[in-house]
Amino acid sequence: MGLGREEEVEIHNPPRFTPGEQVRATRNVRNDGTYPGKEVGESLVRKGDAGFVRDVGTFLQQFYIYAVEWIDRGIVVGMRARELMSLDEVSTLATAECTDRSKGKTR
Repeated sequence: MGLGREEEVEIHNPPRFTPGEQVRATRNVRNDGTYPGKEVGESLVRKGDAGFVRDVGTFLQQFYIYAVEWIDRGIVVGMRARELMSLDEVSTLATAECTDRSKGKTR
């Protein structure tokens, strides 16, 4: 019998984020008991915080875990892709749009 809820095996595809990439948290993250030195339930990252991917690892041979350094908080927290969005990608898209508009091209 199955687990009832199967999730996609992320590691069959390349990681969504790379070391050095700037990211933003898309949700609040609390300590689930795996972060040392913090109480269970204590806030680690707030939605909207910006940080940098330091490393990419895997968990259970299924998911990518991104070690993100949250500069303002002075901590590194393991995050899933669904908890992050790229700020580098957003700035690249914004730059491309500005360039297109300055050349008089319409989208």
